[in-house]
Order: sequence, then C-alpha cells, then structure tokens
Amino acid sequence: MNEPAPSANRSYWKRFKQWWRAHHERIISIQDTPHSIALGLAIGMFFGFTPLFSVKTLLSITVAWLFNSNKVAAAISVTLHDVILPFMPAIYWWEYKYGYATLHGSRPHRIHFAHLTLGDYLDWHLVAGVIWPTFIGSLFLAFPAALLFYFLARWTVQRTRARRKAAAANQ
Repeated sequence: MNEPAPSANRSYWKRFKQWWRAHHERIISIQDTPHSIALGLAIGMFFGFTPLFSVKTLLSITVAWLFNSNKVAAAISVTLHDVILPFMPAIYWWEYKYGYATLHGSRPHRIHFAHLTLGDYLDWHLVAGVIWPTFIGSLFLAFPAALLFYFLARWTVQRTRARRKAAAANQ
C-alpha cells in the first residue's frame, strides 16, 4: 500500500550528503595546487563568519586573487555558510558579545531590535555600536576556523588526488 513518508531529518540529512558530495567533487576537480585550493577555501571560510553581509563573496574573491589562491574555491566556501544559516543569529550574537567585551572591557548591554526602524539601520551609531563589535568578535571565530579549514582542506585534496592517481595506475 502506501509507504510512510520519510522523516524530515532523514530527508534533510540525505539532501545534505548529496550537496556535500557535489561540492566535494567540484572542489577536488579544480585544476590547481592543493595549497591554492585550500587557501581559497580558508579565505572564503574566514569571510563567511564576518557580518559583511552583502560583500562577503566579493571580498573573498578579491582577497583570494591578492593571495594568488583559487578564487572558485573561495566563492564556494563563502557560500558554504548557507548550510549553517539557521544558526547564524546565535553566532552573530556570540560574536557581538566577544567583540563588545574586547572593545569596551565589559559585558554588552541588551539590544532591543524590535524598537529599531528602517532609518535606524542607516544610522552611523548603529554601525559603530553593533556592526563594529560584531566584526571584531567575528575575528575570534573566523581566524581559527580558516586556519583549521586550510589544513583540513589541503589534507583532503592531497589524499583524494593520491588515491585517484593510485587507482588510475592500477588499472
């Protein structure tokens, strides 16, 4: 008769695995050195954690170009943060708290976003009071994540290419 519908978690996990395989294959097939690919991925990962919403991709590609790393890998990894999009408000709050404490030496006060109007978002005081501490706090997460991602990506690319080369030699 009718089969039960798969659970939402299983469906989500299956889609995530398919998405991961497709992007993994795309990254591995980039014709560049493992260092260049890993550095591009790390640059994209760095900018993915910053609160520079509308310019993340442009900045990651520009910095990848300046560091002579792979620009495609940088663009792929900066969009990788779409996977953790539901968690980004909590991450940004954590970044704001650490940034505020770093800049002011004390815990941040409570922000009431419900009382803000559209014009308030264009006010310099909001940028200086919220965006700047969030950016400073993002550095505490972005640098270690980028560094870890660089070594993990370089190792993965080298290992996968070595396996494929050995498999091709055996045939």
